[in-house]
Amino acid sequence: MSLIAAQDLSVGYGGDAVLRNVNFAIDTNEIVTIVGPNGSGKSTLIRALLGGLIPSKGQVKRTPGLRIGYVPQKLAIDATMPMSVGRFLSLPKRQSAQRQADVLERVGVPHVAKQQLSALSGGQFQRVLLARALLSDPQLLVLDEPTQGLDQPGVAGFYRLIEEVRDDIGCGVLMVSHDLHVVMATSDRVICLNGHICCEGTPTVVSAAPEYRALFGMGTRGAFALYQHAHDHNHDEGCTHDHSHDHAHHAQKETTDA
Repeated sequence: MSLIAAQDLSVGYGGDAVLRNVNFAIDTNEIVTIVGPNGSGKSTLIRALLGGLIPSKGQVKRTPGLRIGYVPQKLAIDATMPMSVGRFLSLPKRQSAQRQADVLERVGVPHVAKQQLSALSGGQFQRVLLARALLSDPQLLVLDEPTQGLDQPGVAGFYRLIEEVRDDIGCGVLMVSHDLHVVMATSDRVICLNGHICCEGTPTVVSAAPEYRALFGMGTRGAFALYQHAHDHNHDEGCTHDHSHDHAHHAQKETTDA
């Protein structure tokens, strides 16, 4: 059984449809990334999956008792309010100093427990948010554009960390991301969203789909080297493909990257 699944999910605001007939599921030990332009419904989908929005149509099914760890897109912290990392990690449920130390070590910031949140760098803060999510022993880790504001090395390092966490604890990972070249290197499956699922599949499949290339303004030469194919696809709206063949791929940035 899938950890979580959307079935014919539609969501609207004030009569305007934001998402239409979305169907997908995520399993244990799978990294699934949602990409799409601004306004495509990515964060709306996350909110609906987490129960923060009531669908206008369809439903969300979850494994009974599903434990979800959530890393938000951003979290505003008043710089004048004293709040140490340790205290933050004990909200809303108190965590032992050892438990905090273990999880901070796991995410690569072992010495920040006594520091003020307002004193952390952007990369440190995102790792603390991840540490807090991991304290729930999640079966599903949900991250909504978790690398906003990070430089390129910070982005790459954070996504490597997510892969390591998935490998260590065997959770499913659902991410919203705009870091396309990193997504292609780290995801098991990519969902291209623009009000509906316009394309879905392995990174190899999605990166060659006309829907994906049109959505992100890619012609014959993209912003980064796309995956290479030795076969044909039939790209209908659901973007259903035969995944039984071999792929040769690379993910090096082209020198023509603008």
